[in-house]
Amino acid sequence: MPTCYRHPDRETGLSCSECGRPICTECMTAAPVGIRCPDHAGGARRSFPTPRPIVRAQRQMGSTYAPVTKALIALNLLIYLVTVVQGNGINSPAGSLFDKTALYGPLVQQGDWWRLITAAFLHASVIHIAFNMFALWVIGGPVEQYLGRARYLGLYLVAGLAGSAGALVQAPTAVTVGASGAIFGILGALLILEWQATGRLAGQAMTLIVINLAISFSIPGISWGGHVGGLIGGILATLAFARWGRGHAAYGRLGLAGAAGLVVIAVASVAIAYWKVRGLA
Repeated sequence: MPTCYRHPDRETGLSCSECGRPICTECMTAAPVGIRCPDHAGGARRSFPTPRPIVRAQRQMGSTYAPVTKALIALNLLIYLVTVVQGNGINSPAGSLFDKTALYGPLVQQGDWWRLITAAFLHASVIHIAFNMFALWVIGGPVEQYLGRARYLGLYLVAGLAGSAGALVQAPTAVTVGASGAIFGILGALLILEWQATGRLAGQAMTLIVINLAISFSIPGISWGGHVGGLIGGILATLAFARWGRGHAAYGRLGLAGAAGLVVIAVASVAIAYWKVRGLA
């Protein structure tokens, strides 16, 4: 991943449309012809030697692109195959692993708190896992590049927890599985990253969120509570990475503020889940 030419400690996928040098979101200026670095944002322009081109397509297709996203997809596929073997066929996953890890309010109330996160790695059918893994690859890869591996993994996990909390708020006695809550959390992160880069919330990320939420609310059987919960968790986690507006989320390390934000979101998700299931038999 290239680093900003003015801030070498900040990884970035952005570059100046005039000179081609990599820049972070703090250094970029939006212009009608693209984003510009501070030296080309306006006024007198200075001459620069021809920059070394940044080859991104080859990096993206290489083995080092989005390793966390690849690992998460592989883990989801592996778990699905196990539940298929233990279950009743390719579209009917079941068995002991499924029964011990799916989200179900009454069992959470009896002490199976691990279900709040393990359910995010289960899926109910081929279409379910295919759609989720495709979305994870398309959306998760770029977000992982911007956030870095550690922050991206933390985002995924706390969004999964928040999604489970939201699913229990909506339907505590329904069996719920799927990575959708975590994926909506990645969409929430993309929304904040786009807002910090452009100054606008109305963009591609918002369009994707609106379309997918409309689908969630219109099709029976979809856990819209899990989607909304994951979305909220992802937005809050990314704001924590940005130190609640005092910085930018698109570069840097996890840091104390980011780690504390992840812990707070995780604890709040568990607390909401406990509040919802405490009265269940």
